[in-house]
Amino acid sequence: MAPQGYAWWYVDATSDCGCYGLTIIAFVGSVFSPYYKVTGRGRPDNHCAINVSLTGKGAGAWAMTERGQARVDRGRDHFRVGPSGLRWDGDALTIDIDEWSAPLPYRVKGRVRISPEMIGTTAFMLDPAGRHRWHPVAPRARVEVQMNHPGTSWSGDGYFDSNFGDEALEAGFDDWHWSRAHLKQDVAVLYEGRRRGGAPFELALRFDRQGRWHDCVQPPKATLPRTGWLIERATRADADAFPRVLKTWIDAPFYARSALSTRLFGEPAQAVHESLSLGRFRSPIVQTMLPYRMPRAFW
Repeated sequence: MAPQGYAWWYVDATSDCGCYGLTIIAFVGSVFSPYYKVTGRGRPDNHCAINVSLTGKGAGAWAMTERGQARVDRGRDHFRVGPSGLRWDGDALTIDIDEWSAPLPYRVKGRVRISPEMIGTTAFMLDPAGRHRWHPVAPRARVEVQMNHPGTSWSGDGYFDSNFGDEALEAGFDDWHWSRAHLKQDVAVLYEGRRRGGAPFELALRFDRQGRWHDCVQPPKATLPRTGWLIERATRADADAFPRVLKTWIDAPFYARSALSTRLFGEPAQAVHESLSLGRFRSPIVQTMLPYRMPRAFW
């Protein structure tokens, strides 16, 4: 990967009972790494991490430890960062997790298996120059979670995508709002925000059961309450709908991920939603906070 570049692979899932949630992001050239930023982003492979976030009563956990190139093994069908890793067997993605949380140290260990129900074959440019790209790998999947620490096991519907870029994320964008919702037949994915300099962008897609996509008109704008860190959250919903936040999974100084109850394209739906403020991320104060939640291992 060229200097300044990044890649990440993202998985989210919600349990069938609605009580538990999961997000896993595997990073090369970790876009939120203060270490990658301060070193000038010259060596993406030297700044890798697997971020794990679990939510639910008695089953919450967080881990995101960055490791250097000597602890990374990456190939066509696998990506290992220290003791944790992802591997693709042709039918499913298996993620083995063996991490410690920070700043309070507790074990985060287990296995997650993602079985796609559709495969997306198209990548989409998020900016006119194509310096930032998004690929919805499996907009609909079944996810099995088996965690030893914390002790929890569940299954549910999930989503798997990837992003790639040739420059820092904050060099291309000021903010964005993203959401995905599983409808009866389709999967709706909505992207919108502002590029660096303030130019707006938006993308609204629906994926059918075969993974084929088509553009659709963005539903009307809908407001959501700000987060505890006062990050603005915005979404889209049918004109007669009133989306609400069921639970905020992650509430960080520059980023939030939430579960929503909403209505899209005439159907009631639960959505996974994220809001990202890169203006806030650029703040020197926020940069000094990051190492406490995103330590770097030197072993």
